[in-house]
Amino acid sequence: MSTSIATLGLWKIADEQPDRVAVVDPAGREITYAGLAAKANAYALGLRSLGLETGDAIVVLQPNGEELLAAYFAAIQTGLYIVVVNWHLVGPEVAYILSDSGAKAFLAHEQFAAVAKTAADEAGIPSQGRFAVGDVEGFRRIEELGAGEGEGRPDDRTSGSPMLYTSGTTGRPKGVRRPLTGADPDQVPAASTWFFGIFELAPFDDHVHLCGSPLYHTAVLNFVAISIQLGHTAVLMDRWEPEEMLRLIERHKVTHSHMVPTQFRRLLALPDDVRAKYDLSSLRNMIHGAAPCPMEVKRQMLEWWGPVVTEYYAATEGGGTTIFGTDWLRKPGSVGLPWPNSVVRVLDDAGEDVPAGEIGTVYLKMGSATFEYHKDKEKTEKARVGDLFTLGDVGHLDEDGYLYLHDRKADLIISGGVNIYPAEIEGELIMHPKIADIAVFGVPHEDWGEEIKAVVQPAEGVEPSDALTAEILDYARTRLAKFKLPKTITYLTELPRDPNGKLYKRKLK
Repeated sequence: MSTSIATLGLWKIADEQPDRVAVVDPAGREITYAGLAAKANAYALGLRSLGLETGDAIVVLQPNGEELLAAYFAAIQTGLYIVVVNWHLVGPEVAYILSDSGAKAFLAHEQFAAVAKTAADEAGIPSQGRFAVGDVEGFRRIEELGAGEGEGRPDDRTSGSPMLYTSGTTGRPKGVRRPLTGADPDQVPAASTWFFGIFELAPFDDHVHLCGSPLYHTAVLNFVAISIQLGHTAVLMDRWEPEEMLRLIERHKVTHSHMVPTQFRRLLALPDDVRAKYDLSSLRNMIHGAAPCPMEVKRQMLEWWGPVVTEYYAATEGGGTTIFGTDWLRKPGSVGLPWPNSVVRVLDDAGEDVPAGEIGTVYLKMGSATFEYHKDKEKTEKARVGDLFTLGDVGHLDEDGYLYLHDRKADLIISGGVNIYPAEIEGELIMHPKIADIAVFGVPHEDWGEEIKAVVQPAEGVEPSDALTAEILDYARTRLAKFKLPKTITYLTELPRDPNGKLYKRKLK
C-alpha cells in the first residue's frame, strides 16, 4: 500500500494498514499496528474510567514488551505523564518515584512482583490503581484495565508526555516534566520526523529498528516510539546478547538501532567466524551515545560495519550534536556538530564564550523548548546561563565548530552506558552506624567504562576489615539497586574536606 506523510502515527497507520507489523516482541511474536492501537485504546479508556485527568501521571515497571508500549501510547493519547521505571531499582527507590511523580496508577509486571508490592504499599497507591501483567499480590490483572469500557479511542484525546527521572547533585532522582502541548495525538510532532531526519531515517522506507536496551532509558524509549510513529517495525530484545543481535539483524533486515559502547566491545569480542557468519548488509545507521566510546573501539566498528556508525551527544533536557562515521574519521574523538536549531556553546565560569580549542563548560539549547526539574526550582536555575543549560560536562569546540568532550559530569559515573549518581549512594550508606564519612566515584573499567569505588572513613572505634566491607555491602543491597553497589571499598582514617565541608574527590581519585 502506498504511504504518505498523512499516514504517519500509530492510529492512522492502524486504520490504513492494520496488518502492518509494529512490534516484534522478545519471544518473536509479531504485533500489528491494529493490535497495538487497540490495546493502547483499552488502557486509555481504563485509565480515564479510574478518574485520571490531563496532567496526571502513571508509573510503569515492566520489561520490554507490547504491554509497556501499549501503556506508553495510552498515556500519549490521554494527556498523561508516563514514568517508565528502571526495573533494577529496589522497593523504596520505586516508592520514592511513585510518590514524587504523584502517580495515580501503577502498571507492573509479575517479573518484579516483590518490588512492585513493596513500592505500591510504601507509596500508598490505592488498590484500584494497581495493575499487573501476570499475578502480583494486591494488583488487578492488566486485562481488567479498560475491560467493559467499550472499544475505540477515548473522548477528548490530547497529547501526553514521557516524564523521565534524572538524578542530580542532591542524589535523589528528579523528573524532567515538560509542559503538555495540548496537541492532537494523531499528529506526529514535527520534532519526531526532524529528529530522525538528523540520522537520515525517513518515514516508512522499509526501516526496521532493533531495540537491545531497556525501554526505561530516555533515548531507547524515544527511538522505539518514534520508529513506530513513522511506520518502522520495532524489534525488541529483552536481554541483549551480541550474537543474538547479529542474528536478529539478519532475520529482520534491521536498518537502525540505538547502542552503547559496551555493546560494541562485546560484539568485537566475538570470534571472527561468528562475526562473519551473519549478513549485516541491511544496516544503514547504528547510533550510539550515552557514554564515551573508546577511540579504538569506534575505529574497529567502523572497519567492520562501515560508515553506518553514528555518534551523538544529547541531554534528556534537550539539545545535542551528531557526527557520522565518515566525519568522525576526519575528526576522531569529536561528538560532532550541533543539531539544526540546537545551540552548543562552551563558556567559562563567568558565562562568557571561550575561544576555539579552549576548555570550558558545555551549554546547550534546543530551539524554544523549555523544561523544569519537577519540584526542584533550585536545580533548574543552577543549570542555566540565560536560556542555555548545562549538564556540567567539560569540553571544547574546534575551529570548525565540532564539539569534543573532556570529562563527563564532575562526579557522574557511567558504567555500561548507565548513569550512576554517587551522591545517592553516599546518602544511603552514610546512614550505616559504622561509617563516619564516605566518598563514591568511578574508576576505569576495561569493559564497562567505569566501575563504582567507595572510600570509607570508619566510625570511631571501628577497624577496617573484610567483615566490615561485607557488612556495608549487605546493608547497601537493602537500599540500592545492584548496579549502584560499590565494587570495591577502601578505608582512610579521614577523608579530604575543606573548611566548608567540600569533599576533594579529585584527591581521592
